[in-house]
Amino acid sequence: MNIGNMGQSKHGSSNSDPQSGPQPGALPDDGFGGRPPELRSLRARLVTRVIHVWFVLTRSMTLGVRAACYDAEGRVFLVRHSYVPGWHMPGGGVERGETMGQALIKELREEGNLVLAGEAELFAVYFNRRTSRRDHVAFYRCTVEQTAPKRADREILEAGFFALDALPEGVTGATRRRLAELSGEAQISEEW
Repeated sequence: MNIGNMGQSKHGSSNSDPQSGPQPGALPDDGFGGRPPELRSLRARLVTRVIHVWFVLTRSMTLGVRAACYDAEGRVFLVRHSYVPGWHMPGGGVERGETMGQALIKELREEGNLVLAGEAELFAVYFNRRTSRRDHVAFYRCTVEQTAPKRADREILEAGFFALDALPEGVTGATRRRLAELSGEAQISEEW
């Protein structure tokens, strides 16, 4: 995994350097406790809460991996889960005894029949405050090949490659923010 430039932006400054302009403060009250749309349904909140309660009992902090997976045509791979609404980039939790790289390879295989077509680049690590006060996400950029079309299963309802200018309806805000950061249209945030 190429993590040598993780702390550097395209302009050579560290992601932890103070940014000019207004600093992020408390999230505005939108009537949903600051939760993104994909976590506003009772079912999604319940499933997320159960998972994180289990993790509290087994881990002091949760760590996940996600990736912007591009094919040779420059399309990005997205998945739609059965347990939370919206289209997301593939990813999942890092298990005890597993490296982030191993977790990434496993999740890409499980969620999309994807294999890396080169090294994955660690783009940034985010604090995922909207899901849990203990959750962090390591976000990668990579080029992939699909070994077989992904068929729907209990976890993934739909999956596929999409042109960046023709994303499916329902792409989550976090997914859109990450794509904007990758393209240089937005500054890299510290929060998912």
